[in-house]
Amino acid sequence: MARIRIPSTIVIIFVTVQTGFLLFMYARYSNFMPQSEEKPSQVHILILSSWRSGSSFVGQLFSQHPSVFYLMEPAWHVWVTMYQNSAKVLHMAVRDLVRSVFLCDMSVFDAYMPWKRNLSDLFQWAASRALCSAPACDSFQRTDITSELACKTLCGRYPFSKVEEACKTYSHVVIKEVRFFDLKVLYPLLTDPSLNLKIIHLVRDPRAVVKSREQSVKALARDNGIVLSTNGTKVEDSKYKVMQEVCRSHVQIYETATVKPPNFLKDRYLMVRFEDLVRDPLSEISEMYKFADLSLTPRLKSWVYNITHGQGPGKKKEAFKITSRDAVSVSQAWRNALSFQKVKKIQEVCKGAINILGYQLVDSEKEQRDLTLDLVLPRRQNQFSWSSFNPKH
Repeated sequence: MARIRIPSTIVIIFVTVQTGFLLFMYARYSNFMPQSEEKPSQVHILILSSWRSGSSFVGQLFSQHPSVFYLMEPAWHVWVTMYQNSAKVLHMAVRDLVRSVFLCDMSVFDAYMPWKRNLSDLFQWAASRALCSAPACDSFQRTDITSELACKTLCGRYPFSKVEEACKTYSHVVIKEVRFFDLKVLYPLLTDPSLNLKIIHLVRDPRAVVKSREQSVKALARDNGIVLSTNGTKVEDSKYKVMQEVCRSHVQIYETATVKPPNFLKDRYLMVRFEDLVRDPLSEISEMYKFADLSLTPRLKSWVYNITHGQGPGKKKEAFKITSRDAVSVSQAWRNALSFQKVKKIQEVCKGAINILGYQLVDSEKEQRDLTLDLVLPRRQNQFSWSSFNPKH
């Protein structure tokens, strides 16, 4: 019996047409399906930022709240496992992991940690107050303010299954991530009916970010390589190529959310500048909490005051720790620490971000060193805010 050979190109075309037809029919059918108006019982908050922008501090503002289950950068596991890929390629895997965590489905970590796990196998687990108190660990109460050191000492040996168990008992799930560079990647999560997602976009003066990054050069080298698509090679960002990508991403995220944004972003995006936060912490935190449907407790108020009114800018060995510091001094430290030549280079690669996010360029070393000259511009009256959003304009 003669065999009929069908060229592979015809097979591909047939499969493509068939897939397209099925998707078309599914979309039409879905339009006739009754849509539920009920929101999920949990609120999901994504703190979207970049390295060394104060995001660990903001994460703690949520982590210490008794209603919040918080994880710090769970997508670290994706990047460590798949480090030979680029950030763009890894966007989908990172998004899928974040979605699963929001839904308290921790089986997603099986792909990145196949062995039998304890709490201590999860990246920066001790930064989560929820993993240091019941039901994850019996050593602390939910209303306690926990420290990473105490948590590591007392809770690390609890089984990994406690992560999922604890997550399901909270009204709010908050994730801090530095591994998204495009807001549109998050559209499937923002339109997912199983999620009630809101995004807090934290930004910081790029010149201050560079000063902070210089304290953590080796720790950031692998991530730099992923950002720059070096196929697994570590990179020290001496030419500010990573900073250029970071600044570009902040502009992209901000403009996507503010220039003709889709309707589903309404009431779901809040941009916060680190400098505003440290200058008036209680006011800014209250605004973030209101956005997240949380309230500020007296204990949290006291804790916030103490950690933002310490002495000095903090030590180099504390680069990744939340300690009591003079927060305003920290935000201005770059003006004395960086040479004017470095500042000029940073301003060249990040000029767009500096302008759009509301910072003032300096034209001389004299301006840079003059701390009476405020380089954080007041919030513009026409600056985007959903409360004043009018689709007719």
